[in-house]
Amino acid sequence: MPDPLPKVLVTGATGYIGRRLAELLAAGPDWSVRLLVRNRLKVQASLAGQVEVVEGSTFHPEGLAAALAGVACAFYLIHSMGGSEDYRRLDRESAENFRRACIDAGVRRIVYLGGLGVREGASTHLLSRLETGEILAAEPERIETVWLRAGVIIGSGSASFEIIRNLTQKLPMMITPRWVRSRTQPIGIDDVLSYLVASITVPCQGGLVVDIGSEQLNFQEMMQQAAEVMGLKRILLPVPLLSPRLSSYWLIFFTPVPYRIASALVEGLKCETILQNDNAARLYPEVQPVPFKMAVTKAMAELENNQVLSRWCDSSGGEACDIKDFDNPAGAVLRDTRIVPYSRGELQQDVFRAACSVGGPNGWFRYNLLWRLRGLLDKLVGGYGLNRGRRLDRDLRVGDALDFWKVVDLREGKRLLLYAQMKLPGQAWLEFDVQPDCLVQTAHFLPRGLLGRLYWYAILPLHHFVFSDLARTVVRSARKE
Repeated sequence: MPDPLPKVLVTGATGYIGRRLAELLAAGPDWSVRLLVRNRLKVQASLAGQVEVVEGSTFHPEGLAAALAGVACAFYLIHSMGGSEDYRRLDRESAENFRRACIDAGVRRIVYLGGLGVREGASTHLLSRLETGEILAAEPERIETVWLRAGVIIGSGSASFEIIRNLTQKLPMMITPRWVRSRTQPIGIDDVLSYLVASITVPCQGGLVVDIGSEQLNFQEMMQQAAEVMGLKRILLPVPLLSPRLSSYWLIFFTPVPYRIASALVEGLKCETILQNDNAARLYPEVQPVPFKMAVTKAMAELENNQVLSRWCDSSGGEACDIKDFDNPAGAVLRDTRIVPYSRGELQQDVFRAACSVGGPNGWFRYNLLWRLRGLLDKLVGGYGLNRGRRLDRDLRVGDALDFWKVVDLREGKRLLLYAQMKLPGQAWLEFDVQPDCLVQTAHFLPRGLLGRLYWYAILPLHHFVFSDLARTVVRSARKE
């Protein structure tokens, strides 16, 4: 019997926006929801029984066609942040594939979330967003396209908010470049979601471009208002000496984002990104964007109450974010295994929970300083470092970032497998295998050439202290549960 509800497809459903949109749509009574994901294991458990999940990508026609079958409206939430040198070409190819597949499947409407701005003076990152929108909207006579354009998105876990929050909390005085005075119109994540959902039914003939945002602010004003929300006083001193490149390096030391993302965001802030039309006010009167300070207040409350649903680092075009091929370290040729028995009444589940609590604000126990030093070195060469922390203090899910690791396998009460996203001459995993009577902790390494092997043996003495302490302390922590 056919589904009586109109079917909507969400692409990018394990990313920052997609996770939240999927939850919101699934909770409503009006739509049947289908998700297109590269790895179904990354879909949060709360959605498992509420939505249909199709594995595939916009680069695989068979999976894409299956995902679009019977769909009335398709959300396109796929973007790269410069994950490879030809990311603009890949973004164009992805959008072209998607539009054609939607037309072939008889999809009525595409809803796309892009970035505010105009071509003149736009950053490379923004140009890719604009090109994607133009490609998706290239055939208005065959398919409707609602193209939403947003600037800085403020919400717990968003990259822009994490930069603002970390800088505000860590630096009482900042010497800032001139781009902090470029105007933009930030918008809260809840308002973005409201616009997205309303776009399913908004009147549209062929194509519609809708610029969304709240009040006009520059980055300096956003920092000052965020400081007021946090009860802090901050001094910003703009100077003409900091180039975008230097600014990007400066950001990576005080915020969770790596150089690649910091560079894209800074480049985008050099130009003003303000609303170019009033379609949002005219066609979406039910959505009233909240002021910037209110969006910051809500984001801070979610952080403080451990209610962060998604983060900027959940998914991307980067290879280590597509974890499907990274969850089996069987090919590793070098290993460091630590076995810690427990016979004092620890439950297997308690040891598993203790393993899942490492990192982030909880730290890495006795040798936390060495972990931090490794994180700093990773930041210096363009990696994530430890600044990403973790989404929640205790709980993990497949796909979560954990400092410079990524959760690639999680079997409740039995196994936690982390894949290293630090800069390495090879591939590395950290595995916690929780047995009924012991914890088996293994560091796996697949070296790349001679340099990889030299790296492994050079740090082996540190492993003796760091990994043995980690395993023992995980078990010791379980005894305190």
